Amino acid sequence: MRSAPIEYGIRREVRLDQTQDSNKIENQYDASQIQVLEGLDAVRKRPGMYIGSTGINGLHHLVYEIVDNSIDEILAGGCTEINVEILPDNIIRVSDNGRGIPVGIQPKLGIPAVTVVFTVLHAGGKFGGGGYKVSGGLHGVGASVVNALSDWLEVEVCDGQYRYYQRFEHGKETAPLAKLEPTDKHGTQVAFKADATIFETTEYDYEVLLKRLREQAFLNAGVQINFADRRGEEVLSEHLHYEGGICSFVEYIHSKKKAQEVLHPDVIHFFGEENGSTAEVALQYNDSFNTNLLSFANNIHTIDGGTHEIGFKTALTRVFNEYGKKANMLKGDDKFKSEDVMEGMTAVISVKLTDAQFEGQTKSKLGNTEIRKLVNDVTYEKLTTYFEENPAVAKTILEKSLLAAQAREAAKAARDRARRKSALESAALPGKLTDCSERDVELTEIFIVEGDSAGGSAKGGRDSRYQAILPLWGKMLNVERARVDKVYSNEKLTPVILALGCGIGNELDISKLRYGKVIVMADADVDGSHIRTLLLTFFFRFMRPLIEQGHIYLAQPPLFKVSKGKKFRYAFSDEERDAAIAEMTADGGKADVQRYKGLGEMDPEQLWETTMDPARRTMKRVTLEDAERADEIFNILMGDKVQPRREFIEANAKFVNNLDI
Repeated sequence: MRSAPIEYGIRREVRLDQTQDSNKIENQYDASQIQVLEGLDAVRKRPGMYIGSTGINGLHHLVYEIVDNSIDEILAGGCTEINVEILPDNIIRVSDNGRGIPVGIQPKLGIPAVTVVFTVLHAGGKFGGGGYKVSGGLHGVGASVVNALSDWLEVEVCDGQYRYYQRFEHGKETAPLAKLEPTDKHGTQVAFKADATIFETTEYDYEVLLKRLREQAFLNAGVQINFADRRGEEVLSEHLHYEGGICSFVEYIHSKKKAQEVLHPDVIHFFGEENGSTAEVALQYNDSFNTNLLSFANNIHTIDGGTHEIGFKTALTRVFNEYGKKANMLKGDDKFKSEDVMEGMTAVISVKLTDAQFEGQTKSKLGNTEIRKLVNDVTYEKLTTYFEENPAVAKTILEKSLLAAQAREAAKAARDRARRKSALESAALPGKLTDCSERDVELTEIFIVEGDSAGGSAKGGRDSRYQAILPLWGKMLNVERARVDKVYSNEKLTPVILALGCGIGNELDISKLRYGKVIVMADADVDGSHIRTLLLTFFFRFMRPLIEQGHIYLAQPPLFKVSKGKKFRYAFSDEERDAAIAEMTADGGKADVQRYKGLGEMDPEQLWETTMDPARRTMKRVTLEDAERADEIFNILMGDKVQPRREFIEANAKFVNNLDI
């Protein structure tokens, strides 16, 4: 039991004022208290409303907004090359050879159009004025928001006659638009420095930006995007140019997944258009059990899907069922479900439409109903024809889908067995869940611990009100090599599924999650790292929303205990250990150093104060900044191909610290 209570959540204190006058002041609420934020002040006051967050994702979103404007020039047919640079001091510079932002006077406001674009919200050529047929920019806030959230921003425009220049600071122009020397060039260049008083960090991640720019190069076949990072002594650069478009995109994804083998050599590709909108799909199957579906609308990655994905999945399932019946591969009333026909599939969907309707400024989900029919019709017609013309490929793919359907039925039976077993035998299960008394998910957390010894220490050291303990035992299943039916029948993972309560795979309902924090607490050694990797693979493959919504954490137990006499300090790295030794031996004598090989070596009080106490512990939240990269690494490390894993380990061994052999 804890010697002192730990406060969780928000504690509100109410103070009653002693005088009537003070109550009047406290309760006064009139027109004078209504704030009106003019111009871009609203953006600086509430940046998260416009770019999602002021963390690293929001910082990168600034770059995306400016690049998307150049991409829109590509869609308009006025641009063939984009240059993106990270300059010293984390300055971003983006230039293109498009038409150039108009510099003439905007009739309604009486100032140059380029000034309007960077200083007025909901202004641009994407609102039906004929400037753009299709566009990724929906709300018209991109350039002005970037300007508002920058320490400074400079724009140069070449219109084929002159070069123009204007500078802004914190969203406000420092001087009118300047007309400079004559030129026959066309294009726009924007340079800006993010405001460090707004963002948590202004350090750009080269790999994150490279991934986004590579996507744009795939989605716009033939365009050239040059990307350079000039912050260090050695310039990092990439020339991105793919004539094959989204077919090259699918091939690239599979080339990165060395532990997978494709089931058919050629990428299946089809295209269709109607009423000014277009739909393009490229797909290829591999021998894995995973699905990798990427969808885009006007070059914007719709990570939450939308109507175009719904149309694709509906048509795909229909084609498989009809062909399966026709080829006598489906018997009686047997039918494929969507998850069956998508197993092992890598697909890219790209739609372009004149009036894209997204949910939110970050444009993560497409809402246009008409595009669903277009994608559905194109997929159904073209894929049906492809199967008829390529029966060998169709047979190979459908045989894989049949195995997936059989595994789905086996998983249902295994799931039912697991539920019956838990209901009948839960009291007799060894290492069973030790639950907490609190039921508010926002306050609760569960520690998943390896072994009875560590589990015993965790149970003795926990705060029983809010902290649950689930010790694991037995052989951990590597889910990278298993379908869902094997997961339900694994004695080590079944308790995790039952304890969390939200289901797995296609049945996952995150609203039923029983704990706000799911904390993996493993030993700080190689075995512990292996256990963490296996569990993270499980969460990544079968409970990914828990990672995406920030529910998964890694506990950080200490590596050392440095003591001298009655003084002691815990150290979480070699550097902290050395610093503690130096401090304790400054006045002479020798310090004792204990290396913790496992959590079970700590008594309950030590485990509490070092690893479990919310007031003192250190935890790492597991994030999913790059799902494709994470998918690639899990596939290499946990897949059944030995050579790619050996190559990965050899290439990355030099970066490993604190490795116990």
